[in-house]
Amino acid sequence: MDHGADTLGLDGTYTDPVWGVTVDLRPLERDLLRTWWVRRLQFVAHAGAAALVTTQSGSRLEHSLGVLALVAHFRDDDDAGRAAALLHDIGHLPFSHTAEGVRGLDHHHLGIERLATLAPLLDRYGLDVRQVADRLRRAGNGPLASAHGMLTLDHLDSFVRSGHRQGRLRVSGHEVLSRSRLRGGAVSTDADTADELGRLVVAEARSQLSPANVLATGLLRHWTELVLRGAAPQEVSRAAAATDDELWTLLRTDERTRHDVERFRRDPARWDVGGGRPGTTAYTTFRVRRLYLTLPHVEGEDASAQEATRAARTFGHLPVPPLDHVISWQDPDGTPWTGPSNLQIGGTA
Repeated sequence: MDHGADTLGLDGTYTDPVWGVTVDLRPLERDLLRTWWVRRLQFVAHAGAAALVTTQSGSRLEHSLGVLALVAHFRDDDDAGRAAALLHDIGHLPFSHTAEGVRGLDHHHLGIERLATLAPLLDRYGLDVRQVADRLRRAGNGPLASAHGMLTLDHLDSFVRSGHRQGRLRVSGHEVLSRSRLRGGAVSTDADTADELGRLVVAEARSQLSPANVLATGLLRHWTELVLRGAAPQEVSRAAAATDDELWTLLRTDERTRHDVERFRRDPARWDVGGGRPGTTAYTTFRVRRLYLTLPHVEGEDASAQEATRAARTFGHLPVPPLDHVISWQDPDGTPWTGPSNLQIGGTA
């Protein structure tokens, strides 16, 4: 039976719509898809809070399966690498990077903790949890890590998948794969494909700096900080393990955030980024701390001077973080927010 591009592996395969790759799922991978830490990723937006106001509605699980498709394409016999592809994002917070750093939360550390709970399952299939963790180390040479700061399969999937959802692709994922190799832990390709991937990376950076993205991310981060301020460690841990909808429910029902969350949900365009509209009142400041700017290795080029020149040419016109953005509430007539007269927080009115 054809199940299409489902995320369950019901027929033992997964076909990725971006890469055009069909993966024959191994027993371990099918079992991992049934664990909660992996299944939870279906309920965490890959683009974070931007999913609330843009077409970036894909999940972290879709991305993880896409990375699995890439690892299977380049290194089919690397069982630990394939498992790492499915598990590399299990530490993510609700809405992905939105609340990273709040109360010291770090998705890398959380990922290692959650990975440890899956050790018995990995061991049943002859994999030591340390083998999988090694594939994720930034200083390693596995399919998901590059010691040289070059484009990895993880970021390759992110940039191309984002471009697919936002209509920016000029060449198909299948074409990109046909022109690419895996050199150590970094993607290597021809100059034309590298330029195309560079264009996608720049477009993604500009998307992250767009008013809609900054607005949603800045507000959700601010509200998450409010509800976790003074919270007991176990409450912080529960929030870190929540799905997007669970955190959203918390924000919509907490007395400190529920009214502002509701006015954002009902009319996000009433908010302003940069304070450029008349009648706005400063509400919070959001800092963009980093942009993800990595390029593939270009076949035949020296991995130092020429690639540094290529990076400077590609990214030189982008603003350099940290970048602070003032978020304001537009209130032209000076009246406080009350919402619709029949507004029922948490209801359907």
